[in-house]
Amino acid sequence: MKSVLLTSLLTCLVSFSYTTFAFEDTYKLGAGDKIQISVYGEENLSIEELYINNSGKFDYPYLGQLTVLNKTPEQLKSEITKGLKGDYLISPKVRVSVIGFRSIYVNGEVKKPGGYEYQPGLTVDKAIALAGGFTDRAARNKVYITQSGSDDQKNRVKLTSRVKPGDIIEIDQSFF
Repeated sequence: MKSVLLTSLLTCLVSFSYTTFAFEDTYKLGAGDKIQISVYGEENLSIEELYINNSGKFDYPYLGQLTVLNKTPEQLKSEITKGLKGDYLISPKVRVSVIGFRSIYVNGEVKKPGGYEYQPGLTVDKAIALAGGFTDRAARNKVYITQSGSDDQKNRVKLTSRVKPGDIIEIDQSFF
């Protein structure tokens, strides 16, 4: 029994880690995200937690001001590695990880409208559940998403649609 539970737990952890890492390969950093920058063997070049502000810029030792908005963690890693290689380090080992995603917002006919922390794999129905579920007046077939950085264009979506960090979900009111 213990071995079955242990195997199940390890399977869940591995699949979650894979999902998170696969997501980070395509994920574009934005204001409100938190990242960690690690340079192996160089604590003075590592940053435990960096909150990305609206400017999307931060000062990094030896490299000056870096811009992170709309870059993937891999692109930022490459930029830092390239900047440190040669003059500062022979072969820098850099890792950039997303440790906190920008919030999503659920508005309209839900019991607890507001901002909620994004989680990889989040769908519209799960986001609505985070917001306490539908109210009695909710039009369950009139759910819209305004995606972060999409010029405020609302798109009608299904409850099984994926949510991205920064998305705004809006549930309309029904007539009955």
